[in-house]
Amino acid sequence: MNTYTKILESELPTPCYILDEAKLIENGKILKDIQDRTGCKILLAQKAFSNFNMYPVIAPYLAGTEASGLFEARLGAEEMPDKECHVFCAAYKEQEFDELLKYAGHIVFNSPSQLKKFGMKAKLAGKQIGLRINPEFSTQDAHEIYDPCADGSRLGTTISQWNELMNDEFVEMLDGLHFHTLCEQNSDALEATLAAVEEKFGFMLHKIKWLNMGGGHHITRQDYDIDRLEKCITSIQDKYGIQVYLEPGEAVALNAGYLYTKVLDTIKNGDTNIAITDMSAACHTPDVIEMPYRPPLYNSGLPEEKKYTYRLGGPTCLAGDIIGDYSFDRQLADGDGLIFEDMAIYSTCKNNTFNGMPLPDIWVLRKDGSFELLARFGYEDFKYRLGK
Repeated sequence: MNTYTKILESELPTPCYILDEAKLIENGKILKDIQDRTGCKILLAQKAFSNFNMYPVIAPYLAGTEASGLFEARLGAEEMPDKECHVFCAAYKEQEFDELLKYAGHIVFNSPSQLKKFGMKAKLAGKQIGLRINPEFSTQDAHEIYDPCADGSRLGTTISQWNELMNDEFVEMLDGLHFHTLCEQNSDALEATLAAVEEKFGFMLHKIKWLNMGGGHHITRQDYDIDRLEKCITSIQDKYGIQVYLEPGEAVALNAGYLYTKVLDTIKNGDTNIAITDMSAACHTPDVIEMPYRPPLYNSGLPEEKKYTYRLGGPTCLAGDIIGDYSFDRQLADGDGLIFEDMAIYSTCKNNTFNGMPLPDIWVLRKDGSFELLARFGYEDFKYRLGK
């Protein structure tokens, strides 16, 4: 019995997220092999996948975690206690910084002013210090919201800012540099970006211990060029004698999760067939609207590709709570189960309770084929966010 049949024939309540243990391990092995062959270190970017119940599964394949602030840093330190914990934030809060120093071993600053404000305190606490740079080299235009090199970006120090604000004291504090410019891209984009980094910041690469190449590397995607990635890593490490870090989020959990939902009703508006599901794009898969994108759906086709086309939407009052248009071999009916794919990433970590929508259960499909409940949410989880 394949995974989809197993889910459809289960009695799991809907909507629910299902994490795939076997796929997480498969992804992990790919990442571990790259580290073994190149000597690089790969971190989990928790912003994409922070289901800590699964950290024991993926920890053997990773060097540690990357955090975007205090809470993620604490989560990484607590749930992968024997691994490295790195943090980058566009700006740190003074009242949180001392606590942050308890958890993170590598702290990356976004600007020379943040380095000036917090760098010496972090250094005296024995932490490794980095500065995020902006090579001002965009390699993608499909999702401008995710382009850190876009005009006016707030992320990273440009070479003009460096020349204006960096001094010898700041430079001596640095253990590493960090850049993050990619979004769901192949290694050719990294190769081109590295050339821009060397052109603008190459004068620093002999002076540092490590270079963090950020995330956005779709390493575990089927068509990803791993050979090119490994050449990028080894050439930089060999040329400058530094440690390379990568911090993908999606690559760790790519295609390692599902969102199982059921049809609540079918209606028609003009020529448009509509199916209302018990999952909400706005609440349970907000990236569908924010990115935006049309998530893959098992056993469906593009609009008009199959006989019956439906617009799938959630049960909230938001008119734009639309998942997308899909076609099917047969008409949909109340109670039909649907399985959205690649739902381990940017789902459980971004969902919300708008409209009082309950948060879906989180289950794991173990590698032995059994289902295990990881988390169940109820009314109190909705209420506590609004007051106590």
